[in-house]
Amino acid sequence: MSNIKMEDIKKLREMCGAGFMDCKKALDEANGNFDEAVKLLKKRGQEIMAKKAGREANEGIIECYVHANKKIGSMVEILCETDFVARNSDFIQMAHDIAIQVAASNPICISPEEVPAEKLEELKKEWQEEINKMGKPKEIADKIMEGKVKKYCEENALTTQALVKDPEKTVQELLVETTAKLGEKLVIKRFTRFEI
Repeated sequence: MSNIKMEDIKKLREMCGAGFMDCKKALDEANGNFDEAVKLLKKRGQEIMAKKAGREANEGIIECYVHANKKIGSMVEILCETDFVARNSDFIQMAHDIAIQVAASNPICISPEEVPAEKLEELKKEWQEEINKMGKPKEIADKIMEGKVKKYCEENALTTQALVKDPEKTVQELLVETTAKLGEKLVIKRFTRFEI
């Protein structure tokens, strides 16, 4: 018999958006440790997303966001597997949050792997001059360059940006959570940002 309190299950559900039984099971496995239960649910969400990777996502929605000043806006195309999920309020909310993210943070691509190579080469030349002025040994200089490239890609790719609405998680983590909750493959297909 488990000693898991109903309030803990409710709190975990509100925090992670997972189902009642998933939250109860995670708390049971974590012996009531709330932080461990959150980690277990995140790991399960990633596993669910990996299982769905080969499936087709041909349904979805286009979500728009226009900032209150009417000078910044965005459109995002988010795909899922079924029309049923495309009409789900959790899916629509996720798409809206991603549209806000695009408007607020101005990403240049969806994932870090898509950062244009020409842009990176241009930046590497600038960074190399800075690094050379430091006079560090080659191994350390290489690590500094690697760190700068990684940071630039993470800050400018949509999926690795910290969420504007919840800086504790990234856009990718929001996608994983929503995938786990809805049980379908979800894909950010494309986005556009407008600014006057």
